[in-house]
Amino acid sequence: MLLSFKDAPSTTEALKWAAISLVISVLPVLIVVIWLVRSQKMDGFFDNTRRQRHIIYLLASVLGAIGCWLMWGLKAPELLAVTFTAGFAELVVFTGINHYWKISLHMAFAAGAVTIVSLVYGMAAVWAVIFLPLVAWARIELKQHSIAQVITGAVLAAAIVAAIFGAFGVIGT
Repeated sequence: MLLSFKDAPSTTEALKWAAISLVISVLPVLIVVIWLVRSQKMDGFFDNTRRQRHIIYLLASVLGAIGCWLMWGLKAPELLAVTFTAGFAELVVFTGINHYWKISLHMAFAAGAVTIVSLVYGMAAVWAVIFLPLVAWARIELKQHSIAQVITGAVLAAAIVAAIFGAFGVIGT
């Protein structure tokens, strides 16, 4: 939402791109997760084994590729297109890791989001970093991840976002 309003030429365009972003990235995954949990093919929304995540990773990766294609092809605001590209890159990396280790996606997405808003909005958004220890604590306290899995998710996500944003030259826009 923040990126839509930062880079779109009008409020209507910003709302349009925010809605498109949600429809092609968040809603399909949420619907499939709900279906998997209700059909008992997944233990829970937040409590599941590494092997139960494969279908979610596959779906999210396909949606990420489609999202990148749509964002660039339909000339979405550049920040959204670059964000989708960074998200897709993260999904590819994390899908590979998930075959061997249960990295913390909650921490990765939180760290990626904090990195994005910090890169785009500068010091005005650095305060968002206060959420990272809370997410890390929750994942560890709930015994969903080890400290290493939480730290690795955060560091990899932040590094991927910074690299993609740097490659497209949109840091500090």
